[in-house]
Amino acid sequence: MSLHLYDTSTRAIREFVPVEAGRASIYLCGATVQAPPHIGHIRSGVNFDVLRRWMTRSGYDVTFCRNVTDIDDKIIRVAAAEGVPWFVVAERNQRAFAWAYDTLGCLPPTVEPRATGHVPEMVTLMQRLIERGHAYASGGDVYFNVQSYASEYGKLSNQKLENMRAAGDTDDESCKRDPRDFALWKGEKPGEPIWPTPWGPGRPGWHLECSAMATKYLGSTFDIHGGGIDLIFPHHENEIAQSQAAGDGFARYWMHNGMLKIGAEKMSKSLGNSLLIPDLLERVRPVELRYYLAAPHYRSSIDYSEEALLEAAAAYQRIEGFVTRAAEVIHDVDADAPLPQAFVDALDDDLGTPQALAVIHEVVREGNVALARGDKEAVARLLAETQTMLDVLGLDPRSPQWRTGDSGLRPVVDALVKVALDQRALARARKDFAAADAIRDGLTAAGVTVEDTPHGARWELSR
Repeated sequence: MSLHLYDTSTRAIREFVPVEAGRASIYLCGATVQAPPHIGHIRSGVNFDVLRRWMTRSGYDVTFCRNVTDIDDKIIRVAAAEGVPWFVVAERNQRAFAWAYDTLGCLPPTVEPRATGHVPEMVTLMQRLIERGHAYASGGDVYFNVQSYASEYGKLSNQKLENMRAAGDTDDESCKRDPRDFALWKGEKPGEPIWPTPWGPGRPGWHLECSAMATKYLGSTFDIHGGGIDLIFPHHENEIAQSQAAGDGFARYWMHNGMLKIGAEKMSKSLGNSLLIPDLLERVRPVELRYYLAAPHYRSSIDYSEEALLEAAAAYQRIEGFVTRAAEVIHDVDADAPLPQAFVDALDDDLGTPQALAVIHEVVREGNVALARGDKEAVARLLAETQTMLDVLGLDPRSPQWRTGDSGLRPVVDALVKVALDQRALARARKDFAAADAIRDGLTAAGVTVEDTPHGARWELSR
């Protein structure tokens, strides 16, 4: 079975056939940086990081473009409320997003363009649309004429134009020919940043930004456009309209991850129910939070609860426990072991991470049995399989990302704990069990958990 993906535009699972053989191009709608990220935002980053890793493992040369929307209405409103320049808000929150992506093990994008760095490309795109009769300038603004694209507009979101409401993206709709027309460019307003255009100074509309950046870095026709399901309309619908009306093929596949909810409501800042990444990392480790976000199918919704988060952490710790114990027995692990066919089939079937993780847990169960009976050959094989599968998902506990993630002082702590454990071993050898217990109790009080194994004492920081 080759890679098959659910395409929102056709509402069907389709075989992935790239524009160029052996290469894959992905554009992910990244952060709009008016506030720091909650896990609803970062879920998208984790889901598409898994897609990218799997496509790379499958032999594709992947170009991954994840944009930053660093100017829009929300950013301007936050800046005005705080009494600071818009770029202060954008830069502060862009750094928060970058930290969150890195902390949860998302690979850096091939390119991460900012909207404010691509105004010339936006001006060119508007000029093409005006020349083709799909856009018009009015009152200092530039609008997309939805009636000029009426036969195609609404296909992604499965809507008919006559049933759509007004775009509602301007303070004054009187400049529009049709209230459903959407703003490509917003004319100058007091206190807002401006850039020059042939139609007057102003700033870009949200939808225009992504079309300009995607085609600049991935070409006029590229493979996959991704984002949250809440972006299907109007954002992605409008991207398709303005790009294809200008003559670009644009994205051949549209992928959308499900929402993260609390109860019946979508997680959002306006509801006051945001769960920011630093807050969550006080309860679980970054790798455990990544497991929590990657474990459900990317198209499913997640109903957040503390219990579910802790259950995910415990599930990951079972995998981690086997890898740690097995690595103490097997020191040279095959870094590129063949993947179990069931794991491959799961990810090839629309990135089925729940089924893929089920395969990992089954291999871990077999590995624990092999450890118990002392079958080193089986342990070596199963450990290699486990780590190779985990690497695809960005979850290998022995990868540099997670081994050094606890602290830059880990080597120092390791050396100090080893001194204590050596002293404990000597105390036990001379049958001074009171001294041995005192050393162990002291380590426990310091936040170090000690486990005695047939291969000697092992330790980890208490969770």
